[in-house]
Amino acid sequence: MATNDYDLIVIGAGGAGSSTATAAAKLGKRVALIERDKLGGTCLNYGCDPTKTLLHTAAVLYQARHAAVLGLRIPQAEADWAAVQAHVRQVVETIRGGTPEQARAGIAAQNVELFMGEAAFSSPHTITVNGQTLQGERFLIATGTVPFIPDIEGLSEAGYITNEQAVSLPELPKRLVVIGGGPIGLEFAQMFNRFGVQVTVLERDRQPLPHEDHELAQVLCEQLTAEGIRLEFGAEMRCGEIDARGKRIHVHCKEGSDEELVADQLLVAVGRRPALDRLNLEAAGVLYTADGITTDATLRTNVPHIWAAGDITSPYQFTHVAHDQGLLVVHNLFDSAPQAFDDRVIPWVTFTDPELARVGASEADLQAKKIEYRVGRAAFNKLDRAIATHQTVGSVKILADAEGKVLGGHILGANAGDLIAPLVYAMRFGLTVKMIGAAMLPYPTMAEAVRWAAAQL
Repeated sequence: MATNDYDLIVIGAGGAGSSTATAAAKLGKRVALIERDKLGGTCLNYGCDPTKTLLHTAAVLYQARHAAVLGLRIPQAEADWAAVQAHVRQVVETIRGGTPEQARAGIAAQNVELFMGEAAFSSPHTITVNGQTLQGERFLIATGTVPFIPDIEGLSEAGYITNEQAVSLPELPKRLVVIGGGPIGLEFAQMFNRFGVQVTVLERDRQPLPHEDHELAQVLCEQLTAEGIRLEFGAEMRCGEIDARGKRIHVHCKEGSDEELVADQLLVAVGRRPALDRLNLEAAGVLYTADGITTDATLRTNVPHIWAAGDITSPYQFTHVAHDQGLLVVHNLFDSAPQAFDDRVIPWVTFTDPELARVGASEADLQAKKIEYRVGRAAFNKLDRAIATHQTVGSVKILADAEGKVLGGHILGANAGDLIAPLVYAMRFGLTVKMIGAAMLPYPTMAEAVRWAAAQL
């Protein structure tokens, strides 16, 4: 095989790309991995891991400042932002496997050749990076997404940040306007608010978190409002001039009123779009749309030797989905009987405090499809462990059909992302609510709420 010839070339070293590259190398394949930014992709460097670290740190600070209800008097609880940022960098480095140099050495130790730079197809079987041309028998495109920037009058002139800058701001702003009231926007809003920033969230949609259970989303927003975050839904905005006071934002609220806000920083968090701009997919003949690369159920594109996985092709932009798709692609790349990706049971979590987790259908989904269902509930304010730990906000809601098959699960509460696991297993492996309700769980635990909600059915 020539020096620049590979069995597989992977573009993107995030959740999908890195898992595919290392797994293929273990099969004895010659693999090249191309990354234009940082190893680990968005999740490790700008998303899941740094944000959850910041959210946890902010939660500890919040609990310390509100410990009087537990009988504790903590005289001074303050944040050293520089030290907080140093901790975040240490966490990211640990998860990555060391410094960037050590991480690259780790990739090389797994017999994967790493190329740092921007990749662009020059033909269906060749790609260029840093002036080099690499030839591949097969390709995986896993370039992920980048922040979507809405067309808001004056936004570019006013200046803004995205999650990529927000996780590593050199100093905290005093006043922050978050554009977007989805999971990303609400997570950042709560985190910055708990660090002492005055936060306003502006969302064009008229209801919070439209993909979540409406009842639980409303309870979450009530909790965020109680903490001092201003939430404006059904809000239209435009950015005005910048003066000594700060950035001026003109807001038209759903009630018909108009007002002007002044902020030190604008955080755009309205979603993400596929990172396709520089791939030159036309040279490879790969079909794509504004939503990403088009694939079949096996994650193969219209070009038989090119696959795509992760956020670049999936409507579920989650690291766990990207990772599992990456592992599936390894099988499909080198097996004569490719398998379809199973997306019937996809869990996800909004990592606010309390967390909001879901799997399967919502009541709105089932009502739209005219599917009959029953609801089992368990409120945390009735659960002994939640009362003992002062974590009583929220509840468990299980949706099931007449035979007890779980159609959907929704949890608002402390560690809801962990508590959703039994419902994921139930949907994935056909457990009924009767089985869940019959299982003995240790007392006192938060997980009992899942059992009691199932037992109610």
